[in-house]
Amino acid sequence: MELKRVVVTGLGALTPIGNTKDSYWEALISGKSGAAPITYFDTEKFKTKFACELKDFKATDFIDRKLAGRMDRFTQYAMVASDEAIADANLDLDAINKLRVGVIWGAGIGGLETFQDEVLNFAKGDGTPRFNPFFIPKMIADIAPGNISIKHGFMGPNYTTVSACASSANAMFDALNSIRLGHCDVVVTGGSEAAVTIAGMGGFNAMHALSTRNESPETASRPFDGSRDGFVLGEGAGALVLEEYEHAKARGARIYAEFIGGGLSSDAYHMTAPHPEGKGVVAVMKNCLENAGLNPEDVDHINTHGTSTPLGDVAELKAISEVFGDHAKHININSTKSMTGHLLGAAGAIEAISVILAMENGIVPPTINHTTVDENIDPELNLTLNKAQKRDIKIAMSNTFGFGGHNACVLFKKLD
Repeated sequence: MELKRVVVTGLGALTPIGNTKDSYWEALISGKSGAAPITYFDTEKFKTKFACELKDFKATDFIDRKLAGRMDRFTQYAMVASDEAIADANLDLDAINKLRVGVIWGAGIGGLETFQDEVLNFAKGDGTPRFNPFFIPKMIADIAPGNISIKHGFMGPNYTTVSACASSANAMFDALNSIRLGHCDVVVTGGSEAAVTIAGMGGFNAMHALSTRNESPETASRPFDGSRDGFVLGEGAGALVLEEYEHAKARGARIYAEFIGGGLSSDAYHMTAPHPEGKGVVAVMKNCLENAGLNPEDVDHINTHGTSTPLGDVAELKAISEVFGDHAKHININSTKSMTGHLLGAAGAIEAISVILAMENGIVPPTINHTTVDENIDPELNLTLNKAQKRDIKIAMSNTFGFGGHNACVLFKKLD
């Protein structure tokens, strides 16, 4: 069976540094940090008092007030980003075969705030279980793609992938294969997360996973820096419209890039810590290259998982050096989490959008906040430090890894 070609025809982004794909891109190349003191709740007793929240976002500007009230924030974010991507793709919703349009979405946690608030409200009461009838429908992770399909009438495959921080990259790979194998003409894919909550911040603090650089939140996310002390929690959503190449050509669609391959692997090592030699990461990048039919020297740019944790950054860069050999020194490597923070299940989607726009514009966004050399990192690697760099990018890769040892990798190609 000959696999069908898959292209990207629409993008949507709702991030801590920009509420549209265009504002997100402009902030990326200018090196803007999205970290600031938390406004959602009182952080007096929390170790970490900052995060990368969305700025100037009001759900009811986009969604009917009553409907928005029946959605957790992670679903609201999914609706807004997917609407932008669908509009960007210029899909004629009256003309396409909606039986062949799917929605495959990623969320690592889902409705954490809804769960938290319902339990806290119960604890304040007299023990009688008075729960909101929308508690379960708001909380479950699969409700985001469900709502997207309901709004637009998309009747193809509809589900959520959950693999912690690799969730939306997993969703994109599933979407790729759904079109490759001929099951769909179009898939709306991506991911969303809204874990900047009491439970989210408290839980990650308890794991000692978050930076505690409260005196300077805007510089706290510092991947590859010798003084990094943990990741910065972010929130938001990224959406991509994937389309079968001939289907896109027939309707005269704008094509951003070709989605040429993906890979998956497991560390099989530890619940939260990466394998120190990056064995699972080596495997996932090799799997991705093989799936795309590429050689290591074909890759021009890698957006790393790069969370700003002491162990993870080193392990990933070691793996890149192992997979790409001497060519690793000629790749523009970066971590946009230095600006957006870590969007957990949405990270893969917004970072895929970054590499696609980097190819389109010939610019690699920087890894900001780098001031101190880490002697455990190869100094010959080009980590695109502190300033965007111009680069003609033909092939770009994006890595995302999740607690549980889940690894996902995707590859995009610039069309001639």
